[in-house]
Amino acid sequence: MRAPVSDLPLMLVGARVVARQVAILDGITLTIAPGAPTILIGPNGSGKTTLLRAAMGLVPLSDGRITWGGREAVQSSQSAIVFQRPAMLRRTAVANVRYALAAASFPHSARHDRAAELLKLVGLDGLGGRPARRLSGGEQQRLALARALARDPAVLFLDEPTASLDPYATKAIEDIVHAVSARGVKVVMSTHDLGQAKRLAGDVVLLHRGRLIENTPAPEFFVSPRTEEARRFIAGELLV
Repeated sequence: MRAPVSDLPLMLVGARVVARQVAILDGITLTIAPGAPTILIGPNGSGKTTLLRAAMGLVPLSDGRITWGGREAVQSSQSAIVFQRPAMLRRTAVANVRYALAAASFPHSARHDRAAELLKLVGLDGLGGRPARRLSGGEQQRLALARALARDPAVLFLDEPTASLDPYATKAIEDIVHAVSARGVKVVMSTHDLGQAKRLAGDVVLLHRGRLIENTPAPEFFVSPRTEEARRFIAGELLV
């Protein structure tokens, strides 16, 4: 697994996404640099998912720009995304990963070994022959991570990957995040779980109503937040 630094930093400059005259993202300027995971937090409707999708080139900007390693592009060729409810192909777990490897133009002769390596990385090495749609929710999410990692991404976007999982499955996903981050992959992940943000984050991005409220190293964010909105959010108060 490799993470070419040429695709980082990822920069959003004045990024706006407007739908039906509502600003879903409202002038976001943000730099995502190599290193520990960047965790996006904020209430429902704050723009977390839209920011991830825009960075992947899945949602067009209404204004502003996005650059990868200083180059303007719709998206990086070395990025991948996992959604909260990933779709599973009607085939075995290992065949799902092989399909992803084929889509990434991975050499055919090496796909068998690479698929086995990826399944082992996400803790599914004993379940490769099981139909993907018969896996548990947590196992499907880990399989989705294996498929995303088949792209050998520099940046891995995760959209609330543990939102509907039990504590055991959540820990399994967090362990994978730690593992891929340690290998040099930049993880950008949204979550509603402040405890999870504390466990994973190198830096925290707080969004509210499409605006960037705070972007701070995690220890500083949780100990001495700079904004009133951040203090209220950490205290469990509703942001309206």
